[in-house]
Amino acid sequence: MKHFWQKYLWAFLCVGVIWPVSSQNKVLESNSPSGRPNPEIVVGAAQLGVLLPLLRDHQVGLVVNNSSLVGQTHLVDTLFGSGVCVTRIFGPEHGFRGGAEAGERIPDGYDARTGIPVVSLYGRKVKPLPGDLADVDIVIFDIQDVGTRFFTYISTLLYVLEACAEQGKSVIVLDRPNPNGHYVDGPMLDMRWESFVGIAPVPIAHGCTVGELARLFVGEHWIKEPQPLRLTVIPCRNYTHQTPYNLPVRPSPNLPDMRSVLLYPSICLFEGTVASLGRGTLWPFQMVGHPNYPEATFAFIPQSNAGSRYPPLAGKICRGLDLRHIPLDSLRMAKQLNLSYLLDFYQEFPQKDSFFLGNNFFNLLAGSNHLKEQIIAGCSEAEIRASWQSDLVAYREIRRKYLLYPDATEGRP
Repeated sequence: MKHFWQKYLWAFLCVGVIWPVSSQNKVLESNSPSGRPNPEIVVGAAQLGVLLPLLRDHQVGLVVNNSSLVGQTHLVDTLFGSGVCVTRIFGPEHGFRGGAEAGERIPDGYDARTGIPVVSLYGRKVKPLPGDLADVDIVIFDIQDVGTRFFTYISTLLYVLEACAEQGKSVIVLDRPNPNGHYVDGPMLDMRWESFVGIAPVPIAHGCTVGELARLFVGEHWIKEPQPLRLTVIPCRNYTHQTPYNLPVRPSPNLPDMRSVLLYPSICLFEGTVASLGRGTLWPFQMVGHPNYPEATFAFIPQSNAGSRYPPLAGKICRGLDLRHIPLDSLRMAKQLNLSYLLDFYQEFPQKDSFFLGNNFFNLLAGSNHLKEQIIAGCSEAEIRASWQSDLVAYREIRRKYLLYPDATEGRP
């Protein structure tokens, strides 16, 4: 009988939950009736009248991915078609056109459309070498961030700033809104736990755009800077940190819609545990489960797909939490991390000794070993949150100096 039930559930889930992701550039779910991103915000890349004069008579390198769009056209194609001398493309995690899965090493090569050399900044090399910048005068950084310390594009940003400072190259950051930029929250990174998922002493939800982060990294001397760095930020128009922003494309293969983007700061910590976050389904970062979780009304089966070829717990029935129906407005209105998903799941999980992965990845995501110790000790969410507050006060004072946009909690910059 048990075998029959599992076979039936498998068939149901394969039809109802598992389905290959058809496009890495799928339009994200929107709060607007039209499903389009907020038309009032003009991102830095769309301000060609400001950008193109800065590039005249210069050789240009681009740090870009699938989110680097001017309307519906990739920035590389836009600049190449405008006669800009683009000599190098630098590809971050997931690749320059955005098709590689998380953690996949990406080799150097050439862009098939333009023939421009592409240098990978994910895998064995995370920072441009002097030779990579030899035929570059200006490096443009244009990548959509989602506002968390462990989203690796901001680590790439820091390394690019550092390399350009060392080689005397200019940097232009084309700014984009932070969809989680309406709050600052979470534990700070203890630099003894520095890694590619934690590159600078900021909280999990840092509350900055990439342009503001670039100013902060340089202004606080968090990059090795043998000479002054020539940094230019082209800011967004008509944006504040309280402005809802619906991303026009997915920012990475496993953040398929706005609900996953808004949940990401709160539930990405599960990546350091034995639980599945729904990689290998249509709804990654919108569900949490494990085969050993106590009986629950919700279950899913991770299966290889375009977004995750080898998802954790592939082929296993994972029981747990279904977060797919939380209203987007309620996620935005919370304005803080929600630790209850993690704390409640840990309390219900029967094998607590094996809950956290043995590779310390949870601590790297959290920024230290303190949060893990608090969870094991049974601390409440209120007690954990209280332990962050003095660090957040100090960080807010630093952040305030580099804001480019009005912020309801910090006042106008």
